[in-house]
Amino acid sequence: MLVSSLFVLIGLALLIYSANIFVNGASSIARLLGMPPLIIGLTIVGFATSAPEIIVGSVSAWQGKTSIAIGNALGSNITNIGLVLGVSVLLFPIALASNTIKREFFIMCTAIAIALLLMLDGHLSRFDGLILLIALIVSIGSIVWLARQTAADDPLIKEFTQELSEGDSLKTAIINLLLGIVFLVSGAELLVRGAVSIAEQFGVSDLVIGLTIVAIGTSLPELAASIASIIKKEADIAIGNIIGSNMFNMLAVLGIPALINPDSFVSEVLTRDYPTMIGLTLLFGAMVFISSKGKLVRSEGAVLLLCFITYQSVLFTQSFMVT
Repeated sequence: MLVSSLFVLIGLALLIYSANIFVNGASSIARLLGMPPLIIGLTIVGFATSAPEIIVGSVSAWQGKTSIAIGNALGSNITNIGLVLGVSVLLFPIALASNTIKREFFIMCTAIAIALLLMLDGHLSRFDGLILLIALIVSIGSIVWLARQTAADDPLIKEFTQELSEGDSLKTAIINLLLGIVFLVSGAELLVRGAVSIAEQFGVSDLVIGLTIVAIGTSLPELAASIASIIKKEADIAIGNIIGSNMFNMLAVLGIPALINPDSFVSEVLTRDYPTMIGLTLLFGAMVFISSKGKLVRSEGAVLLLCFITYQSVLFTQSFMVT
């Protein structure tokens, strides 16, 4: 038990550390290649912040634990909205000003709908994985098109320009990218091994482990990035990272493991976890587009956090009752 716990803690530490240098390396390379800051922020950074989930999901599937990958994808989306956004807004109320981010929200919702349609049969096949990855490519293309149509005075352009104005040299960026990949894989391997061992000792399912320990752990980089962005008055970047990460989770974190190890999953995914994710997504959308017109206040952050805590409580209660 002690060894398994150490594996989880060391794995999480490596994921958090490596995610940061991987993002820096990827964004610096893109900047040095002449990509516009807005496109870098919406695509490269969005993909890079989901790297922990993608690597953990791939390692899990390779080890025959596709349920952990599924739990990680859904759980990370729930965590991003309930915990990451909830805590961020609870600490620092924000105002979302970018129309680009609001439009990206609908691309994320489309990704969620596509994944749901493919999962309704209770199985993720290689063909499903291929469709998800094709949808990922189309989504990235849509985001690039959206970025090119963005008005010059959109606040997001200024925020990303400031955030990406300084970077490493090409040599340093490549080293950071490679080190990030190595540490991500190493951290994912330790985290999955430790989490699976703990699950076996407590009789908890792989799905629940993916929805809890793994999902929360791989979402910690998003939490740190969101709070840092809000402190620097870059609220649009903070929200954009969450939306982009959730889109990549639905398409890449589900798609790649399905290609590696297609598998069936338990009914709770569609009766408990997916509805929770959809409910939080709709609540998030209502807060942005209806109730506060883009202004997220502390009471709304508290509601999101309470939803997350309630969901985690249900998971642990049900797991305890089963065991």
